[in-house]
Amino acid sequence: MAAKVGDRVPDVQVMTMGPNGPQPVQTGDVLGRGRVVLFAVPGAFTPTCSDEHLPGFVVSADKLKAKGASLIACIAVNDVFVMDAWGKARGVGDNIVMLADGNGDFAKQMGLELDGRSFGMGTRSQRYAAIIEDGVIKLLNVEPGSGVTVSSADTILNAL
Repeated sequence: MAAKVGDRVPDVQVMTMGPNGPQPVQTGDVLGRGRVVLFAVPGAFTPTCSDEHLPGFVVSADKLKAKGASLIACIAVNDVFVMDAWGKARGVGDNIVMLADGNGDFAKQMGLELDGRSFGMGTRSQRYAAIIEDGVIKLLNVEPGSGVTVSSADTILNAL
């Protein structure tokens, strides 16, 4: 069953790149405090994710924080090295926490996994954006198609 407004975010281990290399983190810790903007993408370095979805959050990071976001996080079913390289290539800096859901555990627990086998990508995450307050989902916008509309940075900015 897909996550919905009012649910707590799943607490699973994912990875992020720390100053000394890859480090495990619990989503309950990262996403469970304050007002968090989380957006999920099917894959790092893919055209729509790289050219449309992530850049909007990079450009809007200061505005999102000014409207109350204490943290902006991006999650994808990729390994931590890919997520780190993608973040560096797209200039996220310290504005966006890049979370690697390498095994797809978070996507599965959210009930928002995507079967990407037909295009050679295996299990991925659906594209979505959420506003989470103290670990509880307050807004969850799952894309109905292949573009970036309801999960865009502008849409989330207007909802904050």
